[in-house]
Amino acid sequence: MTSSAHGVRARARIEVTAAIKEEARRQLAKEGAAKLSLRAVARELGMASSALYRYFPSRDDLLTALIIDAYDSLGAAAEAAGDAAADIGPVGRWTAVCEGVRGWALRNPHEYALLYGTPVPGYTAPDTTVPAAARSALVVIGILRDAHQGLGLAKPSLSAELRPEAVRMAADLAPDLPPEAVATMVAAWAQLFGLIGFEVFGQFNRVVEDRDTFFRHAVGQLAHTVGLVYPQQGPAGAPGGRAAEPS
Repeated sequence: MTSSAHGVRARARIEVTAAIKEEARRQLAKEGAAKLSLRAVARELGMASSALYRYFPSRDDLLTALIIDAYDSLGAAAEAAGDAAADIGPVGRWTAVCEGVRGWALRNPHEYALLYGTPVPGYTAPDTTVPAAARSALVVIGILRDAHQGLGLAKPSLSAELRPEAVRMAADLAPDLPPEAVATMVAAWAQLFGLIGFEVFGQFNRVVEDRDTFFRHAVGQLAHTVGLVYPQQGPAGAPGGRAAEPS
């Protein structure tokens, strides 16, 4: 087979794979992840089920592809938000990244539910999802690392009981950061997704009306928790983020 023919087949496979995933996303929006069906996807695309299995051998393989795509999309949103706020100090970057994650979730509620909603019965995400899943968290780790290496990062308090676990988490996630900062960062990251989940899934209805202001206040509190302080003026007059009691 000529290289030209190989190229045509490769492009066709890419196009069919994209069409399968797009139809699967429509099913997620309509039925939820637990009801995702390869046969239903094939039927909507006018494909034989046996043909679809050549692209995704099982429902779990298709779910994994959708999960990786969603994590990559979320990670790209977090990275773009962080890059856009690169010159406004750690607190500004933290806030921008949190707002970028929230914005992605509100634009993509079904993909957010796939990642952070009810687990799909019988499905366990494989290790291949980890690199994509880590992208958004690595942006936050980078913010704390820059603060620690630059203007300073305040060390949150840490109980003696939690210290061994905090040391282990630091060794696994960010060996160059204090265990105190890593433990509180993990807690704050979980709280961020709790805030976003409440909004995406409707728990804030008739509770929080000005959600933009509420969210900015909440993530400002989280920034303080992880060792960043409230915005201050940087050396060039831009909002800074110099930490008190630098480590």
